[in-house]
Amino acid sequence: MRKRTSIWTVAMMACALSAAWAQDTTPPDENSSQSTPQQPVPAYGQDNSAAPVSENPPISGLDLPSLEPHTAPLSYLQPGATFSESADSNAASALGGSQHFTSLTHALGSLELRRLWSNYDLAIDYVGGVGYYSVQGQGAKLLQQMDLGQKITWKRGQLALRDSFSYLPEGNFGASYGSIGAQGVGSLANTPLGAFVGGTVLGTFGLVPRIVNVADVDVTENLTPKSSITAAGGYAFTHFYGSDFTSGTSFIGVSQLSAQAAYDRVLTPHTQVALVYGYQSFDFSVSGMAFHTHVIQGMYGHRISGRMDLLIGAGPQITRLDSQSAVCSNPTVTSILLCELLGDTVIPTTIKDTRVGVAGTFRLRYKFPRTSLDLTYQRYETSGSGIFAGAQTDLARLTLSRPLSRVWNGFIDLGYSRNARLQQLSAQQLGTCVYQGQANPTGLPLCPGFNANTYHYGFLGGGVHRQFGHNFHGFLSYQFNELAFDGSFCVAGTPCNRISNRQVITFGLDWTPRPIRLD
Repeated sequence: MRKRTSIWTVAMMACALSAAWAQDTTPPDENSSQSTPQQPVPAYGQDNSAAPVSENPPISGLDLPSLEPHTAPLSYLQPGATFSESADSNAASALGGSQHFTSLTHALGSLELRRLWSNYDLAIDYVGGVGYYSVQGQGAKLLQQMDLGQKITWKRGQLALRDSFSYLPEGNFGASYGSIGAQGVGSLANTPLGAFVGGTVLGTFGLVPRIVNVADVDVTENLTPKSSITAAGGYAFTHFYGSDFTSGTSFIGVSQLSAQAAYDRVLTPHTQVALVYGYQSFDFSVSGMAFHTHVIQGMYGHRISGRMDLLIGAGPQITRLDSQSAVCSNPTVTSILLCELLGDTVIPTTIKDTRVGVAGTFRLRYKFPRTSLDLTYQRYETSGSGIFAGAQTDLARLTLSRPLSRVWNGFIDLGYSRNARLQQLSAQQLGTCVYQGQANPTGLPLCPGFNANTYHYGFLGGGVHRQFGHNFHGFLSYQFNELAFDGSFCVAGTPCNRISNRQVITFGLDWTPRPIRLD
């Protein structure tokens, strides 16, 4: 308990320091541009007359406005590579932790393509490579992620198609720096509706390869100069391969369907409001586990081009759970396993449950003279990240970056999620399996997922970059992760390992050559 208290005390101190850090209004160094990531040179040509991006798009859409106003249209091809070495205290994120540090190596290559035409905008990002885990013979693990986006614009609107695919050995929320999750690859993860659309695996636990894919389409149509409508639909799925080698527990796969429609109204040049309706449907790999939810939100947005972007949304959330269960034909027998042993009839039943809650989102992006800040909070129902068959999730994240000198840059990254289980296995399903940590005298197989009411996952990290010439920069970072189940994880109050702590110290080198212009 003392360790956990100190962890969050450090996090609170970091937030306070970061607020003071952001308020520094010292004018930037004349040579500070050399310490910022290299930007492609604008490409001019007959096919590169793309319409300018709106600096204040509808707040209900999936697009975030750029904090760099009046950016020239660019068409380019950008290769890159990253090599990093980490000392990891608990590379498998096992409950109870480990006694010594092991090495974790990442070797990644990347390729980014951006191509613009008069009414079309194509973006493709790929990052892939290998991670080597020197823990219990795990060895090499593939890491692959590819994001694709296509926008089609016309005089009064826009159609956007996106797809984000990844094959990773661990979660993509707060992974150690140098891995794919830390680089922020994933066009959907950084949208205000990221948690609503799906695709984020909250909580790094175990080394289990997983495929995560999110696809969505959204359309915006301006009715008048001050009003517009938006509509979006998405499909996401997560599939796990194998089980956690530290506990033997398998994770719960899911497919998620989401849709939303909204009306936006411009009140002033910087202020908008919107009314949004959203729908989510979840179907899990465990038979009989599914639910759907309806969300109605009012949104308020205030944007100052090139400086600030604020979004606030909240409203009721109505959830309908139809859980499959069973009862024994003998009403005096409450155990399904005992009912079967006695030869009585097991009668399938459906338990219908309607719940009313609150959903919401908050995002603040601010660009100070020398510091960039990104603070987000979201409250939606999510897939449960393979740990639960659905969860009510509160998700918060703070990112700060700042040039420290002509060649040095610093960053701070904090994140936290609280996940409360929405549904549990039925009595009939529990009669054929046991949860990790429960007594198992009959040798039954382990149940999918974990038996707890809530779990918390948080991380605190920071580091520095140093520029070496035009094409290379090195980095050094530290990150602490913690995943903790509540007391219900341990059966009948029996002490058990329910907390996973992880510390990662990373150093590495990035190669980013001059982008190739596509005229």
